[in-house]
Amino acid sequence: MITYFTDGSASPNPGPGGFAVIKNGVPHILGSEDGETTNIRMEGKAIIAALKDAEGQDAEVHTDSEFWINVITKWAPGWEAKGWKKKGGEIKNLDIVQEVYPLYQRSQTKLVWVRGHVGNELNELADEWANKAREGVRL
Repeated sequence: MITYFTDGSASPNPGPGGFAVIKNGVPHILGSEDGETTNIRMEGKAIIAALKDAEGQDAEVHTDSEFWINVITKWAPGWEAKGWKKKGGEIKNLDIVQEVYPLYQRSQTKLVWVRGHVGNELNELADEWANKAREGVRL
């Protein structure tokens, strides 16, 4: 099984952003988005990168983004069934939702929530590299 830890960063929020994917304990993918972005967008992009990297293999993606776990596992199925609409207005970051949800559906991936910034070594490593990615570092 492949184990990923993902994180996203934007500073200020919104502002320049970056994301990181740690694969089996090693920094593996760094990325960013042109222009101003948010932490939420970068968290989603990191999960997308991990899902694409796993290519259908048995994997776990550890993230401190409870938001994205809820989007992918709880909310997106209903939004998709309603033509990508929800009560109360627009779906924020719909482009990311529509990319990540089918990737997850086709995957053999388990999403695992981890509390952020409490000393989890690999979560902290993902955070560190997401900040480096925001600053333009690439592997």
